[in-house]
Amino acid sequence: MASGPKLDGPGTVKIVTLEESLVMLQGVHSLVERMGMEVKSGKPIGGMMQQFKRIATPLVGKLKAQFQLISDLIAGMLQIAGRSGPDALKLRMFREGVAQARTQLEIAITQTKEKHLVKDGEAKTG
Repeated sequence: MASGPKLDGPGTVKIVTLEESLVMLQGVHSLVERMGMEVKSGKPIGGMMQQFKRIATPLVGKLKAQFQLISDLIAGMLQIAGRSGPDALKLRMFREGVAQARTQLEIAITQTKEKHLVKDGEAKTG
């Protein structure tokens, strides 16, 4: 199996952060879809809001230093979780937020790989 493109040090750190964030976002997505099942069956999702905050808050912290805009997107979802309102509306906003965050993370991975690629025989510094 061939290894991927070689990245410089900062690029490697960013890629690790982004890939870990994608895994954490998958946990958020899983919870949002469970909320969807609850809304569909007519049950309240108020009890799941605390769990949502517990899962999403570390994601904000992980992204804040290097990817502020993506971090702000997740923080906006946390604000939605703290507000009152119809569960169906919250669910729709959570789903849109997860989709936007996933897209932004994938774009950031692509851009990081392009920016921090080290060509054979070339030593690139930051």
